[in-house]
Amino acid sequence: MICSQNEIKCYKDFQLTNYNTLKIKSRAKILYIPDNYGELITLFRRNKETLPRVIGNGSNILFSSLGVENPIINTGLMKSYTVAGNIIEVEAGMKVQALSKLAYEKKLSGFEFLIGIPATVGGALYMNAGAHNQTMSDCLSSVKVYDCENNKILTLKKEELEFSYRYSSFKEKPYIILSAKFELKKEIQEVIKARMDENLIFRKNRQPDLTMPNAGSVFKNPTNCELSAGALIDKCGLRGFRIGDCEVWQNHCNFIINKGNATSMDYTSIVFEIYSKVKQKFNVKLEPEIIYIGKMTRDEREKWKILKK
Repeated sequence: MICSQNEIKCYKDFQLTNYNTLKIKSRAKILYIPDNYGELITLFRRNKETLPRVIGNGSNILFSSLGVENPIINTGLMKSYTVAGNIIEVEAGMKVQALSKLAYEKKLSGFEFLIGIPATVGGALYMNAGAHNQTMSDCLSSVKVYDCENNKILTLKKEELEFSYRYSSFKEKPYIILSAKFELKKEIQEVIKARMDENLIFRKNRQPDLTMPNAGSVFKNPTNCELSAGALIDKCGLRGFRIGDCEVWQNHCNFIINKGNATSMDYTSIVFEIYSKVKQKFNVKLEPEIIYIGKMTRDEREKWKILKK
């Protein structure tokens, strides 16, 4: 149902299946799709009591099968950009694959690793996404944010944002990412293209594409263990393990795929089972990368409470 919010696109009782890469069926009480970050800021100013949740491409997200009460804002239309020499400034809603291709077209190197990652700039910065020994923050110069608490726009330098492995201070502070500025390096196009092709082949062989719905890597690689999260899960005999319509992917155990009609309860249960088995066998506490959004059953709440300790 379309609703009116002074020209800002707005939908009530909206099905979110196509707004998360895991393809979980969930309904949002209200969904907004702003055209630009001015509209995004307006939405936060209007919704001070029930703070909205901002999503990009919906990767690394688990929507509740019981639905989402808080407003959802999708940044998919916020993808304007400027290029000046080796500097690219881009709004938070641009997909990082498109950003990788844009850099290639402009003969700029530094974003080859982004090709194939199903995220937007905002989401990738929030979790400092990475691949092939590179991360989103490597080429970052500054980020423009909306400070919800103080109701103002700030421009923050990379050094102010405490980036580390799969972490940024966006996870702790009341900032909404509006746009980001990156400084890249000039390079021969053929060299950039070769790196992009190599990365795509690697991803094709090691990670499921979105024809097999998934939310990306489930767990961070532990820092206190020589084995990766996927290797630990595999050594617990969980390759192909299934609960409901969620299954540990046969080719890489740090991915869980939706076999058709998975629910958030299925996903929570399988994540918790993996966590418990790895902790029992190796005394390693895996930390989920996934962000849960929406209502929880009592069982889900208890499991996520343990998972996030």
